[in-house]
Order: sequence, then structure tokens, then C-alpha cells
Amino acid sequence: MWDRLLVDCRIATLEASPGNPLGVIDDGAIGIADGKIVRAGKRTELAGYRAKQVDALGGAWVTPGLIDCHTHLIFGGTRADEHAMRRAGATYEEIAAAGGGIAATVARTAAASDAELLGQSRRRLDALMRGGCTTVEVKSGYGLSPDSELRLLKIARRLGDDAAVRIVPTLLALHAIPAANRDRRAHYVGEMIDKLIPAVAKAGLATSVDAFCEGMAFTPAEVERLFKAAAAHGLPVRLHAEQLSNQKGAALAAKYHALSADHLEHLDEAGAKALAAAGTVAVLLPGAVYALQETRKPPVAMLRKHKVAMAVATDCNPGTSPLLSPTLAINMACTLFGLTPEEAIAGMTVNAARALGLAHAIGSIAPGKAADLCVWRIDSLSELGYWIGLPGPERRIYAGADS
Repeated sequence: MWDRLLVDCRIATLEASPGNPLGVIDDGAIGIADGKIVRAGKRTELAGYRAKQVDALGGAWVTPGLIDCHTHLIFGGTRADEHAMRRAGATYEEIAAAGGGIAATVARTAAASDAELLGQSRRRLDALMRGGCTTVEVKSGYGLSPDSELRLLKIARRLGDDAAVRIVPTLLALHAIPAANRDRRAHYVGEMIDKLIPAVAKAGLATSVDAFCEGMAFTPAEVERLFKAAAAHGLPVRLHAEQLSNQKGAALAAKYHALSADHLEHLDEAGAKALAAAGTVAVLLPGAVYALQETRKPPVAMLRKHKVAMAVATDCNPGTSPLLSPTLAINMACTLFGLTPEEAIAGMTVNAARALGLAHAIGSIAPGKAADLCVWRIDSLSELGYWIGLPGPERRIYAGADS
């Protein structure tokens, strides 16, 4: 006997088939046992099965739980003051040069206690969960020293305690150079790689390693050194690439079979081809383009042309994407970047799962996968990309239970 049976619903399984990219099943039913999907199909096909609990959903739409595959959720304070500076015309680089940007958040994060950081981060996490997220990736990166980064990863692990959500911790090992180390760049990079990577791998604190490859951050050569160390310790890699300029980071990410390359506003065709060949997911972050008022957008048509899987995420962070609504990210991906609603929905479900290396476990409604689901009281799936900031699902189901 199953634990639960959902009936009288329309299902977007995200198990694509010819002519049915979202794997839609009309008048469907979903069987759940031990927190996992047992079967999904037409209601008539599941009519003979018994369950301890049967829920009639009144024709609602059911999708996989949303996956936010790129966030910087753990930080102290805000950077609301920079919002005013940006409105006055200051650039990302000018704000950073004036002592703002990442350095400001690093200072506020260091000044906060573990309990304060955990409380602030949980409030942000709660907002993403209300919006439909059942899995949230959380990066470190606001420590900028081995001990501080380890601290943030430990807090990230605690975020999921007693919460109906899956936390996927990522070590953002090379995010920015601290002011005190600008004249000792090689020493700093070496310490972050040679000391931090082994410690994180030994403690099992992160599922992947990330870096910021940019003119104002880290060079391709420095990132490649990091990637080699991560590979030596069995950790997959990801990369902030081609956000403000073309550093050929996407091709570098592809060379190391990165799970994802993120941002990509300045991606060129060679980079797109490399991503396609490597199976690396392009993670699009419309919140950052919106907040920074960038006119350069990711080359979506090029990504389509080369059949690069596209994910969508909030990039929640205090300075360049203070975005806490996954449904708004879906809308922005459609209205700012030109994704179709189908592409944007896939971007926060099945393709987001691929970007985290978790496509075997989450991201679609299929037997054996986690019963992480959202129940939406909408008439059409296109409404997920139509409404500007849809509050969230009517029901959010995590591991088979309402949450």
C-alpha cells in the first residue's frame, strides 16, 4: 500500500517526449511511498492501487518542486546603501573600488555571530520555500579565508536542520581578493586552494567548488589551478563565467566538465559550443541583470542553437541580486531573456537539478525520484512565467509530506 495518492490533477512531469516538452499528463495521478514517487500517470492507470491517504486536487497543476541552483544565501546585513549608489549611476566596479561590494558583505558577515547568520539566512530560505523551492543551493564566499569559508559551509549545513528543504552546499573558494592580500595575490590563491580544498573534501562540507572568473576577480589560470585541486579531491566544479566580460571562462568550465557555467552575458559561440560538448548547464541569472541594469543579456538564441541546457536561478545575494522569489525569477527569465514559459519552468526544475548533479534524484516526476512537488491553482502552466511575482504554490510537498 502506498503512503499517498494524488488524483484529479494535471501533471507536468518534466519527463520530456516528442511534442510534449514538459511531459504533461492530463487527468493524472501520482503515487508516493517512503518519500519517493512510485508512479505517475493517467488517473485511470492508477485506479487499482491503494493508499493510506488520497488527495483530490480539483484539477490543479502539479510540477516538481522548484530548485534554486545558484544562491549566496549566507551573509550578514544588506547592501541597500549600494542600491542608492547604483541609482545615482555608480558601476559595479566603482562601488567595489569605494569599499563596497563583496568586501562590505565580508566585513558584515565576519561581525555577525553564527546564530545571527543562521537566523538571517533562514528568513531568506523561508521566502524561497514559500515560493515553491524544495531544493536550494547555498554558496559560501563571504569569508575570504580558509577558516571563514569553513565556518560558512558549516552554517549552510545547519540551514536545512528541521526544515523541509534540501540544502546543497557549494564552496565558492575564489570569490574576491581581500584588500590585505592584494599585494600577495599568489600567496592568497595558493592558501585558498592548498589549504581549503583538502579541508572541505575531508569534512564533506560541500558538493562542488565554484569561482568567480572575471577581470576584477580571478584569472582563468588561477581558476584552472583551483579546478585541478578540486578534481584531485573528487569535487565537481562550477563557475561564475562571462558576466562582465569574456574571459573564456565557459570554455574553461567545459574543459573540466563543470556542472554549470553561470551568468554568461558575454558568452561567445566558441564557449557555447564547448558547453554543449561537455554537457555543462548554462545557469541564467536574470535578477543580476535586472539589479545591475545591464543591457547585455545571455545569448539565449545561441544556447538554443547549440542545445545547451538552460537553468534559471535567483542568484540571491545582498549586492547584485537581492531576489527572494523563484517565481519572479521565472517571469524575469521570460520577459528579460526571452525564454519560453516551458524553458523557464524546465530551468527551475529538471535543468536546475542537472546543474547540481542531482538529476538522478530530483527535478522531474518519475519513479524513484524524491516526492518533492508543487501544487499550483492556475489554469495554464504559462501562468508561472506570466504573473509578476506569483506568491507561490497552493501546496508545497517535500519528501511526500505537505510542508
